[in-house]
Amino acid sequence: MDYYPEVVQAVAMEDKCIAVYFSDGHIKKFDVNPLISGGGVFSVLENDSVFRDCLTVINGTAAWSPDGSRDETTCFDLDPFVLYKARDIKDPLAEKTA
Repeated sequence: MDYYPEVVQAVAMEDKCIAVYFSDGHIKKFDVNPLISGGGVFSVLENDSVFRDCLTVINGTAAWSPDGSRDETTCFDLDPFVLYKARDIKDPLAEKTA
């Protein structure tokens, strides 16, 4: 059986990157900058507050809820398979508490 990547946590990092925690224990760093510079729905993430405070996990992947509702019908998300291909990193949250 192949692994279907499921995001369990997403944390906003510096420089418009996110740390993405998967159900199999992998932690990936995904750079959102190319999506933001491409325009469209992602352009709202240029605002640091929206990027950081509206990040959530919905339906097993990282998503943003710009209106703060956390309603899956108004959020935009990232493909978990694309996120899973990003580079592995050490847990940035563990480094802050150490």
